Amino acid sequence: MAESTADPRHAHEDDGFPAQTQRQPGQTEQMRPEPDHGETSYVGHGRLEGRKALITGGDSGIGRAVAIAFAREGADVAIAHMAEEQGDADTTLEFVRDAGRTGLSLAGDLRDEGFATEAVHQTREGLGGLDILVLNAGYQHDIDGFENLRTDEMRRVFQTNLEGLIFSARAAFPGLEAGASIIVTASIQSFNPSAGLIDYAMTKAAQVAFVRALADEAGPRGIRVNAVAPGPIWTPLIPATGWDDEKVQNFGSDTPLGRAGQPAELAGAYVYLASGESSYTSGTVLAVTGGKSL
Repeated sequence: MAESTADPRHAHEDDGFPAQTQRQPGQTEQMRPEPDHGETSYVGHGRLEGRKALITGGDSGIGRAVAIAFAREGADVAIAHMAEEQGDADTTLEFVRDAGRTGLSLAGDLRDEGFATEAVHQTREGLGGLDILVLNAGYQHDIDGFENLRTDEMRRVFQTNLEGLIFSARAAFPGLEAGASIIVTASIQSFNPSAGLIDYAMTKAAQVAFVRALADEAGPRGIRVNAVAPGPIWTPLIPATGWDDEKVQNFGSDTPLGRAGQPAELAGAYVYLASGESSYTSGTVLAVTGGKSL
């Protein structure tokens, strides 16, 4: 059966996942099964030829899938990541360079305003410019009852998902030229929040407000700002969230398509929003949720 007509219920892993846990930040090589980032399947068509991209959280998961797709579409790619994620980052950059593009690793914590700002400067210097900014870095943790929400964990969620995003975008924004694209990784949690992810869901709803407000300001400069809202996607963040074995095993089974998504299934959405094909699309949230409604 041709890939274009394959049954989407069974296009990827659909039998659940074995019980597994990790410490934050999660590592790809410890996952069973390892996620599909499009390593063997994504084929580029030159839609981002000559573009320069910075992807925060670009070492693994959705960020890796986007980096691979962007490179195969002709873009040079810088990825910002935690120092502990250097192994994953190196693997991602191998795929970028195998596509014949320049790859740049930027290790640090985006909660640090200085690093977030410097990562933008280093991208422009190392790649010779910046016209695609993917604000993808994120953090979540399981909360076993609202009364058990720990202040330190809540602050880490807020600082990673909001402060880090703002620091990066603010540093990049003044230097962006007409035709540039900012893409935020929001979440179905923006609109359909889960109690056990209440602080994470709050930040994702705030990201949607950020996208809509900044799109209004950026539009007159010819800069587009959009978001992708993933549903349940199999990334290192999932086994590192702190869920019990049953929740990991059944992850994504409650979607209309009956399974979790793979990072590779997100890549096309980011390519669309970064390319000229979406020249009249700004201030929108593109849902990739396995059929779950926003």
